[in-house]
Amino acid sequence: MELVKTLPDVFEEFSEQRRNSFMPLFEMKEKNIPFVGTFCTYTPNEIIQAAGAVPVGLCSFSDETIPDAEQDLPRNLCPLVKSSYGFAKTQKCPYFYFSDLIVGETTCDGKKKMYEMLGEFKDVHCMELPNRQSLMGRKLWREEVVALKEKLEEKFGVEITEEEVRKQVSINNKNRLALRHFYELMKLDPPPMAGLNLYSVLYGSSFKFDKEKIAPEVEALTERIRKEYEEGKCEIKKRPRIMVTGCPIGGNAMKVVRAIEENGGNVVCFENCGGAKSVDELINENTDDIYQAIADRYLNIGCSVMTPDSNRIKLMGRLLEEYKIDAVVEVVLQACHTYNVESYSIKKFVTEKGLPYMAVETDYSSADIGQLNTRCAAFIEML
Repeated sequence: MELVKTLPDVFEEFSEQRRNSFMPLFEMKEKNIPFVGTFCTYTPNEIIQAAGAVPVGLCSFSDETIPDAEQDLPRNLCPLVKSSYGFAKTQKCPYFYFSDLIVGETTCDGKKKMYEMLGEFKDVHCMELPNRQSLMGRKLWREEVVALKEKLEEKFGVEITEEEVRKQVSINNKNRLALRHFYELMKLDPPPMAGLNLYSVLYGSSFKFDKEKIAPEVEALTERIRKEYEEGKCEIKKRPRIMVTGCPIGGNAMKVVRAIEENGGNVVCFENCGGAKSVDELINENTDDIYQAIADRYLNIGCSVMTPDSNRIKLMGRLLEEYKIDAVVEVVLQACHTYNVESYSIKKFVTEKGLPYMAVETDYSSADIGQLNTRCAAFIEML
């Protein structure tokens, strides 16, 4: 008889999902199932899945390969770009190694030039992402979605039917809803889990290759946590409720979340990529033009590469109220110019609502962990 795993064990499984998926990836490659590497939440995964391929995230959040990357890239470049390129160049990332195609997008200047360099190692298709969520931008992004469809058909020798696209839209919508219901558990006060555990599930679920199994697994976990919470088994104490926003986080960048939670705060909401903004909006399934619906949904994501970035402000405003946020911590990676510049308007927006705000500029090294602990402790004590 199989014993029911404890919640810490379940969270640990999600936390290690990226690593644990290496062998399933190898087994699927032996069955000639194609993999498509991606770097951004703007990439329309439904089109990739409709081609019979598996989308997998390639962004790396470690300083391990940055010295290798800096042999080709400038040192004063975003650590996410350097880390991602370094893992590709050194072949230390099995997901990059086994990817048959890389799909990039013209978000920041560093990434789009890096994609040119990745073309020396792999077949790279770069989507032209408009920087305005305008009518013309939506028309362009729809054309780019269709161009990706045509590239995948040519690359893998398949026909992507509208029926299959709609099927994948439905699957991914169910997954988004399940993940949204999961992180909405953090509206409870005190929250039922640590922010680190919340993020491990959100991030780890993206490395589950059978997309139809994600929603049932996450829904079951949500119900289990809710039940244990109602039974009084929650061990999280009532403390200041913190929203984390800013650049994509994960890996070594999670040191900021640890510093918050180890020094008196509860991280109850992630607005970053990989958090709320990645799953907040669904694709409209009841439309004649499914490609425009896909384009609209992805282009609506609020990111600092957009101008104006009104959708990020709109989402943050709603999350601040729904999660009863006491303070906001913004994580900005060094040399990420769009988020660095936009931190001014985010600080203005947050402080005008009467909430404390702190910006943390960091990279993937461990050199600033002591400083982070000191700053977070002082910030939370002020609350």
